[in-house]
Amino acid sequence: MIREINENDFDGLMELYMQLHDNPFPERDERVEGVWKSILNDGNHHIIVAEEGGRIVSSCVCVIIPNLTRGQRPYAFIENVITDKEYRRRGLAAACLEYAREIAERENCYKMMLLTGSKEEGTLSFYEKCGYNKNDKTAFIRWL
Repeated sequence: MIREINENDFDGLMELYMQLHDNPFPERDERVEGVWKSILNDGNHHIIVAEEGGRIVSSCVCVIIPNLTRGQRPYAFIENVITDKEYRRRGLAAACLEYAREIAERENCYKMMLLTGSKEEGTLSFYEKCGYNKNDKTAFIRWL
């Protein structure tokens, strides 16, 4: 099942995120709880998950960003695409990205952008098969 997160999904999402850049499971303190509630209450912030057997096994984030150019049409930014290592190559991440595309179209976005730190040809090919291209823009990152 592909769906957006709800307030009960914190632990399952964090367990999946532990496979993303060796992200540790955060202590659920006041700060983390505040971030979680902020995401849940932000109509432009969508965390999409694939669930199998009651377990979150794939996810991506889609943030809709208001914009003053392109006829004031927003754009979508995709981040944190992850599938549990035991569930890969089943089309789950592609389904999450397709759900994100549907959100972006519903919100009248003129484009979707996705950044990846991966240099693996298989990962880059996957994103191209999902409709993204690496030729139209150049991304620059400044870490803070």
